[in-house]
Amino acid sequence: MKKITKNTVLSDILADQKMAEILVKHNLPCLSCPFAKYEMEQLKIGEVCKQYGIKDEKLLEELNSSLFSKKSVPKTRNKKDKVDP
Repeated sequence: MKKITKNTVLSDILADQKMAEILVKHNLPCLSCPFAKYEMEQLKIGEVCKQYGIKDEKLLEELNSSLFSKKSVPKTRNKKDKVDP
């Protein structure tokens, strides 16, 4: 996933369990709303934050920190991988 912005839709963010946990931590009400389940493809994180008074800068910073920290984790080697002497 690319950088998460105010225009990123909730369905893209919720595809990752770690991102969903961050949204829960910030008390995003849409996660428990039965109507929102039908709108996840259109709901933008910035609009939701504005509507519910959630500080979007802090939330976006935390989401992106988590997103990019996962990319920097080294991939584990398989036994099949060759190692040059």
